[in-house]
Amino acid sequence: MLRSMFSRLMAVIMAAILVVVIGISALFYVTSRSNYIDSRMDELKVQAYEIAYLASQVRTNALSAFGYSSITESYINWKADTIYAEFNAYSVVVNRTGQITVYMTPALMQESGIEFDKQRIVDTLAEVLKGQEIVQLEKGSQGPMFTVAVPWITGDVVVGAVYIQTAAQTVYASYQGVAYKIALTALAVAALAAVSVFFITRQIVKPLRVMAQMAGDFAQGKFDRRVPVSGSMETQELASAFNLMAGQLEALEQTRRDFVANVSHELRSPMTSIQGFLTGMLDGTIPPEEHKQYMQTVLEETRRLSRLVGSLLNLSRMENSETQLAYSDFDIHEMIRQVIIANLPALDEKQMDVSLSFEDEPMRVHADAEQIEQVLINLVSNAIKYTPEGGRITITTQQDKNTRVTVRDNGPGVAPEDAPYIFDRFYKADKSHTVGKGTGLGLAISKRIMDKHGQSLRLLPEGPGAAFEFTLENGHTEE
Repeated sequence: MLRSMFSRLMAVIMAAILVVVIGISALFYVTSRSNYIDSRMDELKVQAYEIAYLASQVRTNALSAFGYSSITESYINWKADTIYAEFNAYSVVVNRTGQITVYMTPALMQESGIEFDKQRIVDTLAEVLKGQEIVQLEKGSQGPMFTVAVPWITGDVVVGAVYIQTAAQTVYASYQGVAYKIALTALAVAALAAVSVFFITRQIVKPLRVMAQMAGDFAQGKFDRRVPVSGSMETQELASAFNLMAGQLEALEQTRRDFVANVSHELRSPMTSIQGFLTGMLDGTIPPEEHKQYMQTVLEETRRLSRLVGSLLNLSRMENSETQLAYSDFDIHEMIRQVIIANLPALDEKQMDVSLSFEDEPMRVHADAEQIEQVLINLVSNAIKYTPEGGRITITTQQDKNTRVTVRDNGPGVAPEDAPYIFDRFYKADKSHTVGKGTGLGLAISKRIMDKHGQSLRLLPEGPGAAFEFTLENGHTEE
């Protein structure tokens, strides 16, 4: 059973080649056989016309006072014997009355046992006497026979006919050598094609086998493997796509490892603090009068844990294709103000200014209000986290075919090497695990939310600082 792609390709291609080779060989055989038989019959007609010419010379001499020319008659007999020797054919000359004059050597006639069908000669004689040539295949007493008949002309009068007859098997047998050569040529072509197909198919399948081996390595976590880009254009495109996938898997694996390290650190820090404070309160290390202060710290740490878990759940929900958005029309300006007010303590702590640049009041958009609020919270929180004390955050809106919201800060911005990955899941530009700097999920969640809306979220290339712009569908203006 043909299970491998190599064996199947070989079988299919060789089957197609064999069909073509056999078909062409058969066509060539039939065509060549027909041409050979026609050529053979033409040669016999030439011989028949030569005998007819010689017979006419004998006829002419017979009318003279000198009688038959013994030299010419002997030459005719020699000619008939030669035709038999070269073509294995038998010759007779027939006059208008149907009387047969055999010019072949009588001893040779007796040896061969040839016997012309006299009735058949009489039946075709009328046509030959009209000056017509006859070439036909007929079934005689000794099997299929080819018969050639040409008119015997003396002066301008047809006085008889020359018949040359040979067994069909003799003609076919003389062609067997050509058929044998055709068969050998076909076999040689098929063998050469098989060798060529073998190497070409192996060259086609080889990259696929390498890819299969690489896929097995990927399953074992070896994402640094790459496939050589070679072969046909399609194979090169497939190899390039495979290598691109391998690179993305390698990057994703590295991101996953970074995420595990980041989340582990983020989880360990609050849990260690919570455990330490609770242990201190239980064993008396922390005096009762300070319990309230440390319980507040424990509460803040539990909130950090809750935010982390909430972010993971939100990301999972956004990546779920079955999650439906609750669309509504709302004022994006009012939502921006509410987000700023919610972040006033953090803004005051870092003595940061906020500048709002709105074109119109109000500006209504059509989206899932809760999810868009999450996007604004993430962008504003990131701006506060990564902007030095005394910095500035600028939020602008613009409305034309759709609504564009831009959140810009004057902090250090995003490093060029981090820009291509800033929206990747679990990616964190700050790899120092600084407490309070997040886990790298905010932008990933925001990007999934905007993709879910069919809108865009992008990092603007121009500085200073970092600037993020997202778009929203315009809402309906209230009457």
